[in-house]
Amino acid sequence: MSIDSPADVAALERVGDVARETLRALRSALRAGVSTLELDRVARRVFARHGARSAPALEYGFPGTVLISVNDEAVHGVPGERVIRAGDLVKLDVTPELDGYVADAAVTVAMPGAPAEARRLARCAEQALERAIAVVAPGLPVNAVGAAVEREVRRQGFAVLHELGGHGVGRSIHEEPTVLNYFDRRFPQPLTAGLVFTIEPIISAGDSRVVAAPDGWTLRTADGSLAAHFEHTLIVTPGRPRVITA
Repeated sequence: MSIDSPADVAALERVGDVARETLRALRSALRAGVSTLELDRVARRVFARHGARSAPALEYGFPGTVLISVNDEAVHGVPGERVIRAGDLVKLDVTPELDGYVADAAVTVAMPGAPAEARRLARCAEQALERAIAVVAPGLPVNAVGAAVEREVRRQGFAVLHELGGHGVGRSIHEEPTVLNYFDRRFPQPLTAGLVFTIEPIISAGDSRVVAAPDGWTLRTADGSLAAHFEHTLIVTPGRPRVITA
């Protein structure tokens, strides 16, 4: 969406606060021995406290409140009986809806005992997000955002997952524009002041392909390599972008 009024900004900041608080609660509850279903219940309680709802459940019928993906699972992991273990690489992806507005944010947590490569992969995804946010400005081509992500990921020896990326957001989860995590000449349109969108590096320690899991939701790396994911929702402004989920 594109911001039309200060009321839009205020509403987006409120739903951004819900996303941020939910991620904080999930990280506090994350430990070896907890199930992804138990974590989902933590998120559900935070949502309920604010009167928020799960946008993936509302829009797509997702069978959970938040998306929790582990190790080679890149995105869209379904909460269930899976137990988090020492050394796991856990992606927490939160997309609340509140009063008709949507925000989207994600973090990757390397559990104690995770191998050095897993910790380095997670840090790379976070740094790629930081690099991409730093270039955002009105008039910048959308594909320059993806170029910034790809440049940092490749510099650190990892790969972006080509089928996954950011997107416009605000009134629904997936709006225009598409924000790939690599440079693509097909997306030269300029960012405009007031545009609300996500940047979300989704990267792997192996190649750039994903495959669907049998549950019909989860996307895994095709080669079984580890995946990491960080995401923020931001508003383009004449100065630095306003990161509403930071």
